[in-house]
Amino acid sequence: MQRNKVIIISAPSGSGKTTLVKYLIQHIPNLKFSISATSRLKRGNEVHGKDYYFMTRDEFEKHINLDGFVEWEEVYNGIYYGTLKSEVERIWAEGCSIIFDVDVKGGISLKNFFKDNGLAIFIKVKDISELERRLMRRNSDSQESITARLAKVTEELRYEKDFDETIVNDVLENSLKEAESIVNTFLT
Repeated sequence: MQRNKVIIISAPSGSGKTTLVKYLIQHIPNLKFSISATSRLKRGNEVHGKDYYFMTRDEFEKHINLDGFVEWEEVYNGIYYGTLKSEVERIWAEGCSIIFDVDVKGGISLKNFFKDNGLAIFIKVKDISELERRLMRRNSDSQESITARLAKVTEELRYEKDFDETIVNDVLENSLKEAESIVNTFLT
């Protein structure tokens, strides 16, 4: 696989990584979003092939067995997320750098795969109560799902040290500018 530069954005759920990724795509030329695959159900207005490649659990496991992923993880019991090799190849064929919006373990796997060609940024908020407020406001998950996500936060925070950079997403405007500066420096 060709070795172009990639940006890896990871965070506990509700930390604002998707907002940062969307901003970076709009403000940095030739940066393309890598659409992850998942076996979870669609939320709200999500679209297959735009937000995720939605697969059944069986379809996802078939891709695993065919070595179709750069990385994959069973994030929750029976719920897989992963990065398709075909997605990476598609973006590189366009001559662009890739930005990933992935869970924390996926971010570490991608950093290990891409090594110095990957910049891994960890996004966090000041405290867990802020994460809970954000997840509740999102109004897209059940209480059971929110509880499961919050239970993972302590574990995910332990991996912060494995990332190249950390951004505390407290004041959104500041976080956006900080992320843009870090990414531009890496890509030039």
